[in-house]
Amino acid sequence: MSVLVVGSTALDSIKTPYRKNPPLLSSSASHAAVAASFFAPVKLVGIVGDDFPKRYVRLYRRHGIDLEGLQRASGKTFHWAGEYEINMNNRRTLATELGVFEMFTPRLPAVYRQTPFVLLANIAPALQHHVLDQMRRPRFVAADTMDLWLNIALDDLLKLLRRIDALVLNDSEARQLTREDNIIAAAKKIHRLGPKYVIVKKGEHGALLSAPAGMFIAPAFPLEKVVDPTGAGDSFAGGLVGYLAASKGPLEANLKRGMIYGSVVASFCCEGFGLTRTTRVTREAIEERAGQLEKMVRF
Repeated sequence: MSVLVVGSTALDSIKTPYRKNPPLLSSSASHAAVAASFFAPVKLVGIVGDDFPKRYVRLYRRHGIDLEGLQRASGKTFHWAGEYEINMNNRRTLATELGVFEMFTPRLPAVYRQTPFVLLANIAPALQHHVLDQMRRPRFVAADTMDLWLNIALDDLLKLLRRIDALVLNDSEARQLTREDNIIAAAKKIHRLGPKYVIVKKGEHGALLSAPAGMFIAPAFPLEKVVDPTGAGDSFAGGLVGYLAASKGPLEANLKRGMIYGSVVASFCCEGFGLTRTTRVTREAIEERAGQLEKMVRF
């Protein structure tokens, strides 16, 4: 089964204490789509400007990503610039240039509207609603969010939670949404807002799944060196939904294993700037690292 990924497509300029890069392909939809493509066919919906490099279009296609839903507009592609501190956990925004993304309205080609698995990557909740309004009974819908939407679009987000199967957010966002310091208590509150499944990302400490059958903890793959963590959370979500789309059997069991694969793809993302590392990975390398992670946590 295929996956529909809708979100931002951008060129990011990343600066770390060790290196400064020119604008590279990045953003929520790009990371998620590439991650999902290791497991299932992917349809991408986003928008780029006329400055978007053709080599990145070819890169998408090398991963088998369907680009019929990628809009092209006159103007500049969304650009974000950021700088990380030496611990790679803290970053600050240096510049945000929305470009053509400011006028983005997701338009789904007719063949996209029956896609069974949907990942609403990190965009405004109003746009996520607009996508669901065009869908025809998808089997599974996951949505990502961020603190910005909790601050400026909370009403839209709360309405969205009643329309999705799974919410993906990080621990600080879970606390902000529920006003609970304890993540377990926060997850229970989010369930009452609508989602059957709640996935809380904790960065280098892995992720937690709260589901009807109970809780599951997926560790992050331990890395000796992190080059650039930008896009790791999107890669995690993309790998997770891609694995679900490719798997048979009980959804909840597949969710657990999908989180392991999502963590593995996210680990590759962290080993390079932008998508430079992820796009060189093979499915065999993903399977090998997933096996290593399984051995680390089995007891």
